[in-house]
Amino acid sequence: MSQTMTAMEITKPGGPEVLQPVERPVPEPSHGQVVIKVAYAGVNRPDALQRAGKYAPPPTASDLPGLEASGKVVALGEGVTDLAVGDEVCALLPGGGYAEFVATPAAHCLPVPDGMGMKEAACLPETFFTVWSNVFMRGGLKAGEKFLVHGGSSGIGTTAIQLAHAFGARVFATAGTDKKCAACMELGAEAAINYRDMDFVDVLTAEGGADLVLDMVGGDYIPRNLQSLADDGRLVQIAFLQGPKVEVNFATLMTRRLTMTGSTLRPQSDLAKARIAQELREAVWPLLVAGRVAPVMDSTYPLTEAAAAHARMEGSGHIGKIVLEVAP
Repeated sequence: MSQTMTAMEITKPGGPEVLQPVERPVPEPSHGQVVIKVAYAGVNRPDALQRAGKYAPPPTASDLPGLEASGKVVALGEGVTDLAVGDEVCALLPGGGYAEFVATPAAHCLPVPDGMGMKEAACLPETFFTVWSNVFMRGGLKAGEKFLVHGGSSGIGTTAIQLAHAFGARVFATAGTDKKCAACMELGAEAAINYRDMDFVDVLTAEGGADLVLDMVGGDYIPRNLQSLADDGRLVQIAFLQGPKVEVNFATLMTRRLTMTGSTLRPQSDLAKARIAQELREAVWPLLVAGRVAPVMDSTYPLTEAAAAHARMEGSGHIGKIVLEVAP
């Protein structure tokens, strides 16, 4: 294995153009870690936030962006017994995915589902860990419940629609164009609301209210989300595209017995992420193997064109996941 690798570095906080190729040492696996030769790396909103200087990586993580990847295991750290060199995996990463090699805890790796390519597998970890932990583990979504997801055509949205539908929920989604709304319907949403033309509060209120809302918009969506909930409903917040500060009447929560919660994935402990991985392996990976759920792909860029991939994502014209091709 070569001693250096090509990686995409954030040279300074700024726009997509600050992503530049550099040579870095190939990482060594720590105890409980593996090193993966990256085939594809997923591109996610937190990568852009980190690039802009608004989302610092954890102290022990790589400064390189990239929170998910697929590839082959090429090195094992001490204590790793359930993976072998040569295994094909996709993995949730603490950072460092925009590179030819990356180190990550072995417990955060999952097998590439049978019948799925490396490109598609690279799109699984970040969105599936996020959706499963927030919609099912934290949000407690059950069959028959009404579920509203904002940003339905995003990587998170397309994953949430499919999983909620597969587990028997009634799915509603918002998106910003008729084309994106049509994509949501194809994935299993019974109603897709173009937020430029319709008010999601009106739509959900007419249905008796949502039992669960997954939101990454924040801002003035937060009080509107609470309005759209049924009594005893739950709001799960995972990001704030429009800001985290807003005025909320908490008497509404009390009188209607509403729950507000949320989480971010990256700062959670290795053990917490390992537990999510185990639940995914048991509950969701069979659906992927069976073809009942699949990542929605938007576009692929070479690793060295990560700036163009970020521009595509931040332009919000994409439907589904954007990936970087490293070494297929």
